[in-house]
Amino acid sequence: MTSLRRRLIILLVVSIVGVVGLATFVAVKVLGGPSPELIMGPLARQIQYMVQLVPGHARQAGDAPVTVSDNPAPGFEDRKHTLVLNEILHQNGLDVSAVVSRNAGRPGMVASVQLPDHRWMIVDVPDFGPPRDVWYGLAGWMALIVAGATAVSIYFTGVLVRPLEMLEAAVGKIGSDGVLATVPEKGSAEVRATAHALNALSARLKTAMESRMRLVAAAGHDLRTPMTRMRLRAEFLDEDREKWLSDLDELDRIADSAIRLVREEVNQDAVEAVELDRLIRDIKTEMTALGHAVSIDHLDHVSVKAGALGLRRALRNLIVNAATHGKGCIVALTEQGGQAVLTIADRGPGIPPDLLNKAFEPFFRVDPARTQFIPGAGLGLAIAREIIERYGGTIRLENRPGGGLVQTVVFGAVA
Repeated sequence: MTSLRRRLIILLVVSIVGVVGLATFVAVKVLGGPSPELIMGPLARQIQYMVQLVPGHARQAGDAPVTVSDNPAPGFEDRKHTLVLNEILHQNGLDVSAVVSRNAGRPGMVASVQLPDHRWMIVDVPDFGPPRDVWYGLAGWMALIVAGATAVSIYFTGVLVRPLEMLEAAVGKIGSDGVLATVPEKGSAEVRATAHALNALSARLKTAMESRMRLVAAAGHDLRTPMTRMRLRAEFLDEDREKWLSDLDELDRIADSAIRLVREEVNQDAVEAVELDRLIRDIKTEMTALGHAVSIDHLDHVSVKAGALGLRRALRNLIVNAATHGKGCIVALTEQGGQAVLTIADRGPGIPPDLLNKAFEPFFRVDPARTQFIPGAGLGLAIAREIIERYGGTIRLENRPGGGLVQTVVFGAVA
């Protein structure tokens, strides 16, 4: 029951039904007939006269129907009306007992009064209650109101939550570049205003993303000119020449990585079915030729929907990261429940738990001192995640219980 639409519908229906129920309760009280005191008062006076005149009483117009019997009238006793009738008779000084009963076979009540000769005088009690058809009409009226309230609640709730549904749909269509899809500006005033605000936000986001990419690309490109000049000057240095050249090489790698990261966001290759097991074998062969300790545990035959070049670059970055920082790695690919699950387990020191969430940040290093010995700009994991998430995959890092790090990549498998 977490849906806002459902909660609003239930709130409106309960509110309307509650008001109708209260009004119906008041109507029942009004239509339920007069109180026992109002009914039994006139009847008690008639009974008082009849008791005095029976059996010689001659009926007059307006008298309640009366008969004399050896037994009281059949039916079940109405205790409330019986108490009221006996109380009024005693107040009027008539020392008799009376029983008011109802008969399930017919409407209304019957009063049985015990005479001094132990016979019973049967008197019909006028029925002042509403006819039975009134209750059926009242029930139909309530059902109609409940049905109408439900229909109206569903309609107006849909109108109220439509902007929220539009927002949810727009957020769900956010592309890999972080930009919202264009929303049609049509419908009610509120819906049009929401759509216009979303489109304006999308335009500002797109401008900001393009500005950021231009800034990074320009910075990486412009760094090359001063680095080239510095490299030429370093060639003429006698002291610390190698250190200067090493620092310049690292600056060059940082500039190249920044430019590649921007290119990954801009240049996206076509999506196609890629045989993941075959791609991993090719990368393993390449890594082994370069001297990396990469081995394969087992590979299921699985295909995924992705860009071949981008996916190769992402997986290569992950395997190089594991083989370089993890002193070798083992790669396994399995198909589980319609998903392709790739694990890359290394034998390195792992990553401290408090830094696992930061591993995908640009230029991240677990130990800054490693920069001196291991080449790279710290953008390999950031680029890999950008590519993997673009094609609907996920990646997670976790430390192995026996030491080392496991990189797990999950894609939706293609049959």
